[in-house]
Amino acid sequence: MERNLTTGSVFKNIVIFSLPYFLSYFLQTLYGLADLFIIGQYEGVASTTAVSIGSQVMHMLTVMIVGLAMGTTVSIGRAVGASDKKRVSACVGNTVTLFMLVSAAMTAVLVLLVRPIVSVMSTPEEAVGGTVRYLIICFAGIPLITAYNIISSIFRGMGDSKSPMYFIAVACVANIALDYLFMGAMHLGPAGAALGTTIAQAISVVVALIAIRRHKSITLSKGDLRPQRGVMGQILSIGVPVSLQDGLIQVAFIILTVIANRRGLTDSAAVGIVEKIICFLFLVPSSMLSTVSALGAQNLGAGKPERAKKTLWYAIAIAAGFGIFISILIQFIAEPVVGLFTPDENVITAGGQYLRGYIFDCFFAGIHFCFSGYFCACGLPMFSFVSNITGVALVRVPGAYFMSKMFPSTLLPMGLATAAGSLLQAVICVIAYGIIGRREKAGQRLG
Repeated sequence: MERNLTTGSVFKNIVIFSLPYFLSYFLQTLYGLADLFIIGQYEGVASTTAVSIGSQVMHMLTVMIVGLAMGTTVSIGRAVGASDKKRVSACVGNTVTLFMLVSAAMTAVLVLLVRPIVSVMSTPEEAVGGTVRYLIICFAGIPLITAYNIISSIFRGMGDSKSPMYFIAVACVANIALDYLFMGAMHLGPAGAALGTTIAQAISVVVALIAIRRHKSITLSKGDLRPQRGVMGQILSIGVPVSLQDGLIQVAFIILTVIANRRGLTDSAAVGIVEKIICFLFLVPSSMLSTVSALGAQNLGAGKPERAKKTLWYAIAIAAGFGIFISILIQFIAEPVVGLFTPDENVITAGGQYLRGYIFDCFFAGIHFCFSGYFCACGLPMFSFVSNITGVALVRVPGAYFMSKMFPSTLLPMGLATAAGSLLQAVICVIAYGIIGRREKAGQRLG
């Protein structure tokens, strides 16, 4: 289970670690895409909209949980790099305690607030009932979502990105089969999509727990489960800023959905579908972020900062190269891609417009995602937090709003506004990296 990533070829380590991570993200994203694809085959636009809106809310919550778990990945990674097994056990135990409390609180609060949430989303009237049913079931499954993600963060912090891939592979197959059962055979609509996702998550958790017992590579005592100020403080100091920034970014995406919802059912469905497509295309940038975080943390823990920097630049090259390729390709195939998820010609046209503008975000996001991973590994998540919040608050949200008002007949300018926000974030990250470099040089001269 434990893998040391502080020796050997940096590029090879990136590939070995990121490929399973990429496949894990692919399979996890396939969850949402499968729900949207399958319900589109059996239900109308209203049900498709309900699932797209509901899944966007769940995606926001999942991203925040994953962001908080980043504190675990980095903390364990540093302990592994320093060969401190006692610290590893303490990080695992404190993570279990922290996330048990977080998931219980989230479930209770969100189930009570489900209707206000649906209202805040400006959900079209035709889709309200389906969205409520979808969210109630998914909210009840938050402890399962949390359990899967913290187990995965523990494995990845220890350098093992393959095991989480196997867990999610089993869950993905189960999810698709259950979707066809609940939505196709039983015609449960959005509620069926939620049931399939929740049960599949339960299966992934069971598989993960079995794997942990078989490996016996994590030893915990009651003392490890007791909150320790130093350990819990490190997890929270990294995880909370990342969780907040990721949550606020998702809030921005939800605001974009609200803007689209107010333009009518067609634009609402188009934006929901494109958001799913973008989540899929962001697999490479997302996997690079997590790879830089895990590998960077291990190398910094081992006292090898130059290897951490090499990891960053290799990852940027991979993510940016992918962003350029996919941005060009989508200009030629936008409508056929959207058409995979709906037969409605109006939705396909609107979705193609939005996707052509939005797709440039893959390039700029690829750059700032890699920097964000590096800042987390360094224990400096506030640099990432500032860049993300600035881009969202100054460009992404206001830009999308004004573009929507100025161009009511097309979604293209709204898509371009999101990419402009990521451009600003990438610029801020480059500046922050330069500041860190100057501080390091100044410290070396003083030393």
